[in-house]
Amino acid sequence: MGTQSTLELEAAAFRRLLQHLNVDRTDVQNIDLMILAGFCRNCLADWYREAASERGIEMGKDAARERVYGEPYADWKARHGKEATQEQLFALALAETKHPKQ
Repeated sequence: MGTQSTLELEAAAFRRLLQHLNVDRTDVQNIDLMILAGFCRNCLADWYREAASERGIEMGKDAARERVYGEPYADWKARHGKEATQEQLFALALAETKHPKQ
């Protein structure tokens, strides 16, 4: 498979991931993702912004989040965000002891 095909497939998979997180599974909170996978939508936005920077493209945090969330972060959070429960906060703290951030 050629480089262009690889890039196109990776881009398609990324777009599908965003649709899954932001359309199909808006019930899954970022803290749930952090507990189970060690990353969340905000992490994806940070990685997107870092990739842009590596290619000489200046992108702010808000612009990267809007790309990942499909709308301004504040709008998404107002419609889908929920306060973390004590159980979630405890689970996140426990997960972070097992898998510290790099």
